[in-house]
Amino acid sequence: MAAIFTVIFALLMFQSSSPVTALNINYYDHNCPRLETTVTNAVKEAMKNDKTVPAALLRMHFHDCFIRGCDGSVLLNSKGKKTAEKDGPPNISLHAFYVIDNAKKAVEALCPGVVSCADILALAARDAVALSGGPPWDVPKGRKDGRISKATDTRQLPAPIFNISQLQQSFSQRGLSMEDLVALSGGHTLGFSHCSSFQNRIHNFNAILDIDPSMNPSFAASLRSVCPAHNKVKSAGTSLDSSVTVFDNAYYKLLLQGKSIFSSDQALLTTPKTKALVSKFASSKTAFEKAFVQSMIKMSSITGGQEIRLDCRVVN
Repeated sequence: MAAIFTVIFALLMFQSSSPVTALNINYYDHNCPRLETTVTNAVKEAMKNDKTVPAALLRMHFHDCFIRGCDGSVLLNSKGKKTAEKDGPPNISLHAFYVIDNAKKAVEALCPGVVSCADILALAARDAVALSGGPPWDVPKGRKDGRISKATDTRQLPAPIFNISQLQQSFSQRGLSMEDLVALSGGHTLGFSHCSSFQNRIHNFNAILDIDPSMNPSFAASLRSVCPAHNKVKSAGTSLDSSVTVFDNAYYKLLLQGKSIFSSDQALLTTPKTKALVSKFASSKTAFEKAFVQSMIKMSSITGGQEIRLDCRVVN
């Protein structure tokens, strides 16, 4: 199993079109050797009181990387009339920013002005997976923090209503393949969705049908009971798979049973290539973990920042 988590050299050298510095697993070995332990401890401490922290950190990292690269811009606060990414519509439900704040504070006490917020977020996302029973991996480091964060840029994030063509375009624009799309979608094994993100599948699906016919009927009925047509409970929703706090391959198994939450999940079954990958990952947790690790390293190596922020929420 150890070979699964060996970082592949080509992935380490993966770069976006933005000006970047090549990432390196050993980047902080000399100037901040206790970095990883410090971040892991912050994530562990947060998980003691909030079981949703791992899902939140993984989603936060994903949403960061898909806009201007993994530069920590999702962490920046809005200022005056300048609305930041975290306040864009797709990011309103992001939470657990305090975990990154706590980790950054602890790291600054050890190694002032050395470690970027973007690297801390990448490490925290890895820890979120590993501490939830998923695979560990070596995180390439050396990202810089970005100075730009615009709520309008969140329109670039792949939406839960996307079809396979829209998903493919979104991922390919970031140098990510269809294999990466299917593997990274497995991150939905952790987390929760509010009704608004899947309402389109269970009410007024089209002019003829009320419910998406690709959904398991009893599953659709259970979702409709939680999310009625005129739902007024803002917190209403459902977990993204049956083992919401455990990182496993249940997401793919449920997808094949017609029990996926988002249209974008169901879309993975609409091409032979992506459907074959779903089946592969459903039948082999090992195959899923190997693919997920490689795709996470690839995605998190899209960089583009310029500075080391001293406060993750504020540009220096």
